[in-house]
Amino acid sequence: MSQQAAGPSADTAELLKLNSTDWVKGKNDDAAPTLIEYLDFQCPACASYYPLVKQLYDEYGDRIRFAVRHFPLVQIHGNAMASSRAAEASGKQGKFWEMHDILFEKQNEWSNVRNPEQLFTSYAESINLNREQFLNDYKDDSLEEKIKKDRDSGSNLGVPGTPTFFFNGQKIENPRNYSVLKSIIENAIAK
Repeated sequence: MSQQAAGPSADTAELLKLNSTDWVKGKNDDAAPTLIEYLDFQCPACASYYPLVKQLYDEYGDRIRFAVRHFPLVQIHGNAMASSRAAEASGKQGKFWEMHDILFEKQNEWSNVRNPEQLFTSYAESINLNREQFLNDYKDDSLEEKIKKDRDSGSNLGVPGTPTFFFNGQKIENPRNYSVLKSIIENAIAK
């Protein structure tokens, strides 16, 4: 008996359904193909994939949606939660994606600092955020609840580490290069 590849299960589809707390950019259409990345801003592999994802956005941003969810690997990355908080605090002022980019572009600068708050604050100022609001938001415990909710959804989806991608409900672990991701997207767009 032959089997065809099944789509995502109902549970998986529900966990991958985007909601108002997700950070989404690209095509503003719920029916658009969607790439979700579970990431840890301190993860070196995530930083190495960052230029590839940025290139995909530049090429396909008008045709697909891009979303990120936090999956801080706090057991091995001491600043993972703090960096996620910095991104979320920036999002409160409409600059999540700008902080997202800075955190990856300057990962070597902050990842091994004992207390990165001062650096994160300087990054916030560099993207014209209100310093006091950023610091208040950064220290707000509700941000950590949102980050943990993202991480829990990833755990329930079987995310083994970062980065892990889901495209239209299908898990893509460690795609080898840009061509692999591009091929997956091209096939979905062609359907």
